[in-house]
Formats: sequence, C-alpha cells, structure tokens
Amino acid sequence: MRTALAAPLAAALVAALLGATPGALAQPGPLVSADGVLGAGWREAGLPQQRPPMTRFIAGTVDGRAAVRVQAEASYGHLVFDLPGQRAAPRLRWGWRLEHANGAVDLASKAGDDAAAKVCLAFDLPLARVPFIERQLLRLARSKTGENLPAATLCWVWGHAEPRDALIANPYSRRVRVIVLRNRDDALDRWWDEERDIAADWRRAFGDESADVPPLLAVLVGADADNTGGRSVAHVAGLRFAP
Repeated sequence: MRTALAAPLAAALVAALLGATPGALAQPGPLVSADGVLGAGWREAGLPQQRPPMTRFIAGTVDGRAAVRVQAEASYGHLVFDLPGQRAAPRLRWGWRLEHANGAVDLASKAGDDAAAKVCLAFDLPLARVPFIERQLLRLARSKTGENLPAATLCWVWGHAEPRDALIANPYSRRVRVIVLRNRDDALDRWWDEERDIAADWRRAFGDESADVPPLLAVLVGADADNTGGRSVAHVAGLRFAP
C-alpha cells in the first residue's frame, strides 16, 4: 500500500466539475449488483505505471451474501468508488471474511506492507493542513505521477501479527494511516461484521492535522501482496455508510 493508494483519482476532480453536489452525503453503490456482477460505479485502480499484476476482484455469493472475492498474488490493486466533495455519513459498515492469510504481512515495514483485505476512505484534506515536509513530498508525487493523490487516506485492514486496534502510519507515506481490525487470531472462513465511527477514527489518525473530517474523494476496497510476494484471499460484502 504505497503513496499512490488511490492513483487515478484525477477522475474524481473531473466528476466534481461535472456535477457532484458539494457537501452531499456520500453513499457508494453496492459492491455486487442484483445480477451478480461488480456494481455500477466501481472501477479497478492500481499504481501509476504499475509493474506487479493487479489484484483480482470477482463478484459472487458466499454463504448467502453478495460479495467480492479479493485475491492477491504478489499483486496490487483496489476497487474505487469516486465520491468527490461529498461528506461521509457518521458510520461505515461492511462484512468480510478471510479464506487464505498472508503470513508475511508486517504493516510497519516496507518489506511486509501488504494486507489481505482493506477498506479505505480517501479524503480531500486541504494541503495547508499537511505538515511542511510531507506537503512538499506530496506535491512532488502529484507532479511526478500526474495524479491528484489524496492528502489523507484512512484504511481499516486485516493484518497479521499486529494487535487489534493498532494505529500504524504507512511506511511508504504518512499520508496513509491504517487501523488494524482483524489479525491472525481471528478465525478464517467466517464472516466478521464491522461498524466504524468515521469521525472518531479520523481524529485518532489525523486529528493532529484537522479535527474536522474533510470531504471525501473516494471509498476503496482492496488487498495487496506485492511487497511480500505472498498470496491472500478474502471476501468483502455489504459496504455502506450509515447514520
């Protein structure tokens, strides 16, 4: 999970100019449509000039739930739903299950910076709020990639040895921060349902930069195994914002 987490988000700015309502309450479309395919509005996104293969996303049904199979094999990738300029609802809910864990994951190191499953929100944090050195690095990255890379991305991840509820800054960029919800102690092949207080998690992760939750750029679902060269399989279902 690198600096280019939400890499083609320049499209989000275009969408904003074409009619997104600033300040509107966000709600992504369903991950899986009624006819069992990837939901409308979701798109695959990787790194600029990506070399690893893309993580595979396959719509289907698992244990009666419409879900996306997220399969990483030395790969990188996300499903992205653009929500430029919209406000996050108070809570984010989803269910996920892990079928095959990647035992080499170590979220605090570059060599182990992969995740078997992650749900992320990319925020349009004003650049002036970003610490000076990180602001210059972000400007450089935006210039180099030609992408409007998010100034702040918060992810909830299925880690490995990290303790639950650990807050970890991404080793490639502090512009990405993760909260570990599940780890190797959580049973495989069963659903775990999550509900997160977005404002509380935002303030915990980025409250030193802004007490207020900024507008969204996008919501992301993904997994990666490009740093470890490993493999993982997970399923994600029912992703939605809630009051």
